[in-house]
Amino acid sequence: MPEAPLRSRQSVTIDAPPEVVWEYNADLARIAEFHPRVDRVELIDGQSRRAAGVGYKCHLRGGRHTCVERDVEVVPRERIVTALPEDSFGVARLLPDYRVETTLERVGAGRTRVEFRHYYSIRGWKAWLFHWVAGRRIARESQATLNAMKQAIENRASELLAQRSDSAEPGAAADGGGM
Repeated sequence: MPEAPLRSRQSVTIDAPPEVVWEYNADLARIAEFHPRVDRVELIDGQSRRAAGVGYKCHLRGGRHTCVERDVEVVPRERIVTALPEDSFGVARLLPDYRVETTLERVGAGRTRVEFRHYYSIRGWKAWLFHWVAGRRIARESQATLNAMKQAIENRASELLAQRSDSAEPGAAADGGGM
């Protein structure tokens, strides 16, 4: 894990297995579906799936700001460590070692706990001021992101279930599928 100290953590339990949660989150274009501050995602490396070294640019709502995020470590269905190498509002310069670790953990049948952990060092008075002013806001917005992710994944899972049950023909299993 990053050398910088842990600054905050947020979590949510999603009613879906880790494989479903991972698959949803591995698609970078979906970030805008659940992240309340992101309007759209630009695939700057030409890759749409999470992998170590893959970067993407988030265009924030309101159109004025952007941030580039880069996945520095990816362990499928377990963990993603994401860095913030560049942004238009100066956080990357102020906190050059800022990292977010996202972990997935199976918690019972068909449930997944997702946790965000934010790590960064505070060097200098500007970084202290930023931490004091923005630290709680980052935690609140991260929790809102996790809550929206939960809702999106659970809604998607229930829609898929409904489609499967609608497409099943009554009696097909009882007669061996008509063969």
